[in-house]
Amino acid sequence: MIFTPTPLEGAYVVELECKTDARGFFARAYCEREFADAGLIASMVQCNLAFNALRGTVRGMHWRSKDFPEAKVVRAIRGAIWDVIIDLRPESKTFLQSFGIELTAENRRALYVPPRFAHGFQTLMECSEVFYQMSEFYDPSFDCGMRWNDPLISIDWPLPIASIHDRDASYQDLNLRELE
Repeated sequence: MIFTPTPLEGAYVVELECKTDARGFFARAYCEREFADAGLIASMVQCNLAFNALRGTVRGMHWRSKDFPEAKVVRAIRGAIWDVIIDLRPESKTFLQSFGIELTAENRRALYVPPRFAHGFQTLMECSEVFYQMSEFYDPSFDCGMRWNDPLISIDWPLPIASIHDRDASYQDLNLRELE
C-alpha cells in the first residue's frame, strides 16, 4: 500500500499497489503491519457498509467524543463519493481545516481518518456503496455531529443536496467548547 499524507496532520490517502497479470490484478487493501509501520492506528475492530441510492446524498458530519475517539478507513466499493474530513484537535496546526477527496470504485483509493476528526461524504453517483473499517466498536452514546453546512468550515459540496437524514440535517453548528 502507498500512504500519501493529506494537508491535514495525521490523515492519509491509502492507495493500492496492484500486481497485474493477464487475469487482472491482486492488491492488499489492508495490512495491520503496514498501517502500524506508517504510524497509523492499525487495529480495526469493526467494518460497516453504507449503501446510498441517490446521487447527492450527504452523510455527516460525524465523529466520536474526545474521550472515546476512533480512527476510520473509508473506501467507495461501488460508485463514487466526495469524502470530507475536518481536524477537530485544538492542539493541531491544522485545527478546523478540512480536506476532501473523490473516492471511487475505479480509483480504489481509501482515506485514513485519524481520531478526533469529523467525517462525512456526498455521493457522486446513484447506488454508491461505502466500506468503513473502524478502530472501535460502535456505541451511539459517543456519537457527535455538526451541521453539514456549518459556515465556520464552509465545505464546498460538489452537488446540491438530494437526501440527508433528519439527524444530520438537525445538527447544530460546531461548538468549539465541546472540543477542549
